[in-house]
Amino acid sequence: MMKKRWMGILLAVATAFSLAACSQSSTQSTTQEQAAGGKTLVVYYSASGHTKAVAEDIAEAAGADLFEIVPEEPYTDADLDWTDDNSRVTREHEDESLREVALTTTEVPDWASYDTALIGYPIWWAIAAWPVDGFVKANDFTGKTVIPFCTSTSSGLGQSGELLAEMAGTGDWQEGMRFRSSASAEDVQEWVNSLGL
Repeated sequence: MMKKRWMGILLAVATAFSLAACSQSSTQSTTQEQAAGGKTLVVYYSASGHTKAVAEDIAEAAGADLFEIVPEEPYTDADLDWTDDNSRVTREHEDESLREVALTTTEVPDWASYDTALIGYPIWWAIAAWPVDGFVKANDFTGKTVIPFCTSTSSGLGQSGELLAEMAGTGDWQEGMRFRSSASAEDVQEWVNSLGL
């Protein structure tokens, strides 16, 4: 009887040690994965397709996931005619209160799993297209490296990245990159390689 009891105790102790070893191994594996770097996400808003093309090239080059920022009321070609004083973008530019653009969603599935977020947008009047603002304000970038990129036919990145970083209030925002509207996949690949993702 006593022998059976001791055997039971020894078996319980052995099982406990085995479970502890598995747990430690799992923790070490998770830590190693974190040390090697987590996932990368490319977030973008594209008004006329140029930023989307660059974002897709970045995602392919970086092995990253994609998330598109979509306004509830999409911009039409007429809305985007900045030469028309009555167009939507012109009215929004003139009246900042109109720039609160409702989005279909700001929630990224499994957001916490991403270490790096690249955020892309067209340049509107030397700043990031304002549909991006709602996404930036709605998300917590704590612990994430954030790299802005933009597309523009003539304007540079300007202070768009810094302004978004101020708006976010969290995250490690890096210097960004401006791509011409007709950027090639090779240009994008070269930039992504320079990031060391």
